[in-house]
Amino acid sequence: MKPFMRPFQLLLVAASLLASVPVIAQLNDGKPDPDFTVPERLDLNYALAYALDNNFAIRQAKERIRQQEGIVLEVRSAQIPAVSASAGYQRNADETSSNGRNEAWSVDITARQVLYAGGGVTASVKSQQLALEAATLTLRAVINDALLGVRTRFYTVLLNRERIKVQEQNIELLQRQLQDVKNRYEAGTVSNFEVLRAEVALANAQPALITARNDYRLAIEELRQAIGYMAHSETNVARVPEFLGTLEFNPAAFDLRSSLVTAREQRPDLQRLAKLTEAAEQGVVANRAGYLPTVSAFGSYDWRQAPLSSNRSSVDGWTIGLQSSWDIFDGRVTAGRVAQARSFLEQSKLALAAAQLDVDVAVRRAISTFQQATELAEASKKVVEQAEEAVRLANARYSAGTATQLDVLTSQVDLTTARLNQVQAYYSYNIAVASVRNAMGLTDESLPAGELKYP
Repeated sequence: MKPFMRPFQLLLVAASLLASVPVIAQLNDGKPDPDFTVPERLDLNYALAYALDNNFAIRQAKERIRQQEGIVLEVRSAQIPAVSASAGYQRNADETSSNGRNEAWSVDITARQVLYAGGGVTASVKSQQLALEAATLTLRAVINDALLGVRTRFYTVLLNRERIKVQEQNIELLQRQLQDVKNRYEAGTVSNFEVLRAEVALANAQPALITARNDYRLAIEELRQAIGYMAHSETNVARVPEFLGTLEFNPAAFDLRSSLVTAREQRPDLQRLAKLTEAAEQGVVANRAGYLPTVSAFGSYDWRQAPLSSNRSSVDGWTIGLQSSWDIFDGRVTAGRVAQARSFLEQSKLALAAAQLDVDVAVRRAISTFQQATELAEASKKVVEQAEEAVRLANARYSAGTATQLDVLTSQVDLTTARLNQVQAYYSYNIAVASVRNAMGLTDESLPAGELKYP
């Protein structure tokens, strides 16, 4: 198996291991099927599996690997013999032929192999191979970021769906309150002012529901963009699947010290910069080879009609030899290239050090956000229970005549706020967990552990 083919085959293996996920990406010669039909139901794993094959950032990263493979092949060509052929034909007018022959031809096949180039060829090949490994690590980083984006946008869809439910529950409560007040008004126990206030409260709740529905539609479009789905048929343009899943609070734990260690070892962007630093070191060696001579071996075989001025009719035979060249003084071109290579190496080292600091800060920030999200999620659960009890008590007291309509409306507003805060807290918590894992350089939870390996 060729080393540069491993990333693509491993990606295919990882996708096939998602056996519990319906395969929704119907590929045709590596391209999405334009006739693909939007499924009736869509869950998170479904979306992640589709994104692995269709997300545009992932597909572009794969193509960059293909491009780097071509560069490796180009550079590696200097390590193997080069074979060339040449041929020529010449014909003169009879009047210009002094010996009776008015035509000549030749065929030549030559093989040439570089024997010594000051280590420049070997260093160039190593440098490009390291660049290929860096491109593969870039693919891994792109996959991690792309799947985090899909997960985030899927959670956003669920968040806005839950917001719609909360606003619908709020309107349902206000409608019941309005009907109750109307019944009391008809019975003569309350004034028209309380009916008017209940109608205003119901009307004020409508914009929030309208906004939630619009946010839900926009979230679906952002999810479609994240997974790389393009609708081509009239049916798929307006079709919206049923989104499966809920925003839940499943407590997790992350240790700062171990998270920092894991990030320094697992972050693909750090590994990529380390590979590029090694490639820069090989670049110094490759440019320094300009100070040294190059030695090549060559061999050729000729078939030819003798030249017009020769008495021999034809010649054929072989030639072998060595050829060497050495730029004793090149106007300091090599010195300038070495200086550039050394500067580039130093820049690569600085970029790696800066990236390590960025990763440390990113991990600390992600864990801090995770701690905040955990506290908010725990607090929101208690508040909802208290708000539901407050609404129950307010309605009971209002029925008994010991509470006002304002007390009931206020308790209902508090319950809606508490429910919205809980949904938002659960959403933020799930995003925080995924963000910590991403900051540590871990693959998405949906992928089998250890399956996405890269050279």
